[in-house]
Amino acid sequence: MIAVLQKRKQSFRNQCLKYSRYVLNDHFVLFLLIFLGFLAVQYSQFLRALPEDRSFLLVLLVFAPLLLVPVGSIATYLEKPDMIFLLVKEEELKEYLRIQTLRATMFWGVLQTVFLLLFLPLALAMGLSGLVVIFYLVFLFLLKALVFQWKGKRFYHQEGLNWTRMIEVENLRKQTILRFFALFTNVKGITNSVKRRVYLDGLTTLVPKVTSKTWNNLYLRSYLRNGDLFAMSLRLLGLSLAVFVFVPQSMVAVAIVALFNYLLVFQLLGLYNAFDYQYLTKLFPLETGTKTRGLLQTMQMLLLIVGGIEGAVGLFALEDKLLVLVLLAFTALLSHLYAPFKLRRLVDEML
Repeated sequence: MIAVLQKRKQSFRNQCLKYSRYVLNDHFVLFLLIFLGFLAVQYSQFLRALPEDRSFLLVLLVFAPLLLVPVGSIATYLEKPDMIFLLVKEEELKEYLRIQTLRATMFWGVLQTVFLLLFLPLALAMGLSGLVVIFYLVFLFLLKALVFQWKGKRFYHQEGLNWTRMIEVENLRKQTILRFFALFTNVKGITNSVKRRVYLDGLTTLVPKVTSKTWNNLYLRSYLRNGDLFAMSLRLLGLSLAVFVFVPQSMVAVAIVALFNYLLVFQLLGLYNAFDYQYLTKLFPLETGTKTRGLLQTMQMLLLIVGGIEGAVGLFALEDKLLVLVLLAFTALLSHLYAPFKLRRLVDEML
């Protein structure tokens, strides 16, 4: 049994490694390095000019790390058929779950601690002693261990195992990882929910119902009805607006929103294969290239809407209004230069 689960583990890791090259070999790495360097400079300048009233920063420094405690999941690599075929191996599986819970606790606990160490200079600059900071980090690690013990206990039901719960958690864990890679390339194995949203039907009138706009209409409807893609786009837009409101430094806020718009382009590229299952689309009497052009125009329209909303909020929220124009210019470059380039590469890879 353990050999089967280890084989699945290795198979999933190989799948992630295959997709990771699309992340590491793309322009995203260069953009991310520039973005991190920019944040490092801003962080350094912020430490040199801390506000006199530091009560809000202190409260944020104490309570914000608590949001990281529930983050993480236990990898089991269980699948639905295991409910039948591994039922007789429950006792052996309990020991396996105990080990996996311990590994997950250590992995996520160390990752949490390393991330919080980035804020050590801020804590020291505010006058907190190193001993207090270390004590708090240990406390958060122990709290993380308790949370993972609770997550592990939820795999049990009375005297046996809660197979439904274990399989649901594992499926959710894998889908979360695959959706991250889906920001950069097409990923197999992602399950999407499709639902008509009647309250959004009015947006379909943005595209005229003519033959030359067939793919535009299809892609727009697919976007509005795709549960994961549409929701993720709304979350990115919501985060962008929240950054404008709550991040006091205008340059940092614009840089973060620009990164979100960059990721939005990758999300929208996933629409290209939305109708691959429907072979009747190949019978459409349309010119070659209409599909690619339809997706590009749909992406440009959505980026225009997003950029317009962000620009309007930015004019009210940002002190430096000129940075709003910089953001709009960057979004326009993404829409009319980078998006066509990425779309051509995507089409070439599929040929």
